[in-house]
Amino acid sequence: MNFTQTYIKLEHERLKQRLLSSKLPEVESLLVLNATGWKKICEHGDFQRWSDGLDSLPDAYVEAVDLNDTVCVKGKTDLQQLESSLHALRPWRKGPFDLFGVHIDTEWHSDWKWDRLIQHITPMQGRRVLDIGCGSGYHLWRMVGENAGLAIGIDPSPLFSFHFAALKRYIPDAPAFLIPTGVDEMPKDMDSFDTVFSMGILYHRKSPVDHLYQLKSFLKEGGELVLETLVVDGDKNTCLIPEGRYAKMRNVWFIPSISMIEIWLKRVGFKNIRCVDVNVTSTEEQRVTNWMQFESLADFLDPDDCTKTVEGHPAPKRAVILANR
Repeated sequence: MNFTQTYIKLEHERLKQRLLSSKLPEVESLLVLNATGWKKICEHGDFQRWSDGLDSLPDAYVEAVDLNDTVCVKGKTDLQQLESSLHALRPWRKGPFDLFGVHIDTEWHSDWKWDRLIQHITPMQGRRVLDIGCGSGYHLWRMVGENAGLAIGIDPSPLFSFHFAALKRYIPDAPAFLIPTGVDEMPKDMDSFDTVFSMGILYHRKSPVDHLYQLKSFLKEGGELVLETLVVDGDKNTCLIPEGRYAKMRNVWFIPSISMIEIWLKRVGFKNIRCVDVNVTSTEEQRVTNWMQFESLADFLDPDDCTKTVEGHPAPKRAVILANR
């Protein structure tokens, strides 16, 4: 049995034991979602290529793991083989990561986003956390670094599961797990997570208010929502609804003002709503690298006016909004 198949089996068992010990509801449903998600990944046309990359990761002697200030694994291994194996899993979009001295310079500086929000949210110590659309799981590792008791991410994109598995290869006992599924497949009304993250998801939802209801249903009473999303300037009546693409993305439905989001959250039943950060995305935060060689933010902006997208919309601006159930 190769490493990929061994990982799928062992990680499923580790997930089961962590879910049971955390006394989360719907354990069996979550395990079914994990198994079903990996079954779909195994049927993907690129599965063999990704599996070959994961299988070829070299054994290593792990001396130290830093998940607090960065996501870094220190120790000794075959660096040439490691870099070759990790390159087989390109493109790497969310990070960065440092494995034994190999720096995975991802498209996004996800660490910058984390630095902007960590000072504002409730400390992670011992908390049960759910990250909707977690990507490669970068923020799951940072949550563990902040001593979260359990960090579960969900994301249906197959390659992200391989990125997470590459890190878990060397940090197998961390209480972080990526279930390859989407939010619509999750059990309803779990009412059990201390913190729920939804970052970069709201504007992809055809019904953003329904998404906020979903997020609320995952939280226990008093639990904290961390919502990060694209916003536009304006008052409570302002919302951009692109007729076509936005920054070359097809699936952007609604980009509201911060005031409009606050009204949505109130209507859904959230309280203690506060915007803690607003940031215009820069071409230093999202860019082409050797680990992600396709188009990136610079290609999505008007070459003559960086305050606009190529379609003429306002350039990406993101806000972090916190609220409690």
